[in-house]
Amino acid sequence: MKKKLLIVLLIVAMPTIINAQEFSIDADIRPRLEYLNGFGTLIPDGVDAGTFVQQRTRLKLGYKQEKFSAFISVQDVSIWGDTPQIAPTDGNDSFSLAQAWIDFKFGKGWSTKLGRQALSYDDQRIFGGLDWAMQGRFHDAALLKYANDKGLKLDIGLAFNQNGVRTQTTLFDPNNGGNVRAVFDYKGMIYAWLHKDWEKFSGSLLIANNSYQNLDPNDGQTPVDGTVRRQTFGTHLVAKPAKGFSIAANIYGQTGDFTEDIELSAYNALLELTYKPGKTLFGLGFETLSGDENGGTDGKIESFFPIFGTNHKFNGYMDYFFVGNHANNVGLNDLYGKTVIKTGEKSSLLIKAHYFAAAESLGEGIDDYLGTEVDLVYTQKVLPFATLKIGYSHMFASDSMEILKGVADPASTQNWAWAMLVVKPNLLKWSPKQD
Repeated sequence: MKKKLLIVLLIVAMPTIINAQEFSIDADIRPRLEYLNGFGTLIPDGVDAGTFVQQRTRLKLGYKQEKFSAFISVQDVSIWGDTPQIAPTDGNDSFSLAQAWIDFKFGKGWSTKLGRQALSYDDQRIFGGLDWAMQGRFHDAALLKYANDKGLKLDIGLAFNQNGVRTQTTLFDPNNGGNVRAVFDYKGMIYAWLHKDWEKFSGSLLIANNSYQNLDPNDGQTPVDGTVRRQTFGTHLVAKPAKGFSIAANIYGQTGDFTEDIELSAYNALLELTYKPGKTLFGLGFETLSGDENGGTDGKIESFFPIFGTNHKFNGYMDYFFVGNHANNVGLNDLYGKTVIKTGEKSSLLIKAHYFAAAESLGEGIDDYLGTEVDLVYTQKVLPFATLKIGYSHMFASDSMEILKGVADPASTQNWAWAMLVVKPNLLKWSPKQD
């Protein structure tokens, strides 16, 4: 029903869109084959690897006028074979509205953006579009934006979530497996992002306040009146002191209440140096995310969680940390090096290695070293609008990783391989002549 309604709305809106100053239709189709033999966590010995093909299919419509723009993106995210060939309906609930927003410009440099949208800032550590995940990440939010020609930008965002139309109370239950406090499913959010560019330096300041519904202390699940609030704040800095040389740094903190009875106090810091003397890039970096060794039993959680970031981009592509796991745990120290080699006019090879260690103790007599991961990604542009990517990752896990992940007898080989074709053609771009 939802799919038919969206198609009808697009057809009805077409005459209005065609009269806009610029109208565009774009597609985003990306099938990805994956072989998982220890992705996300250690695979036990004797267990077969998982293999599947997942595909995102998006249709994007946009139009712009001098002081107004709008964007609609619908998508289907499916596994090859999850719908029987002759099934009369698609019962996998794979079709959804990815984005739908409007943007009004007013005054000099000011605008407001309203609706379902991706929020992506800086290196995407705290706010990111999560494009690696087929479904992506979106927020239903209202933004007040400012930008000038001197490199100054300001975004102020506001969000308030509900499960549906309510005539009484504003209790919010995201129905997320009984975990009402899932970090992604906030009840309310207000944030501000300030950014400035200079000739050889740029800096951003970010502060976000998220509120989560209180829980009934009797069962720990039922939403009740009141909220807990958590604050994430910090800075992202980039310096380019010499040609080909770049220094990036993050410093973030988290405070507030984790629950009604447990406080939150955590931090995250990153320093990365990159140098590109010619066609090859070299990089060295270190990131630390604070952890907690007692699970908040002392009344405080000290484990940092990058709330809405594109976490797949950081801490290894095998997603052992902060991608649906490792929350409220012992934290992480990540020392890494990388190189990007130009292998052809339209191709490149990324080689990246991570040395992982726990930021807090796993227990008496347990080594902090967790393991080493090596990631390889080959990228080949095959058409102006199509790119082939092939990846391989290998995890050399330590005994401490087995304890952390709770896998007593892991397989001797822990690896992950994938191949993805990203096709993003512009199907139509039309600018009618103005009288």
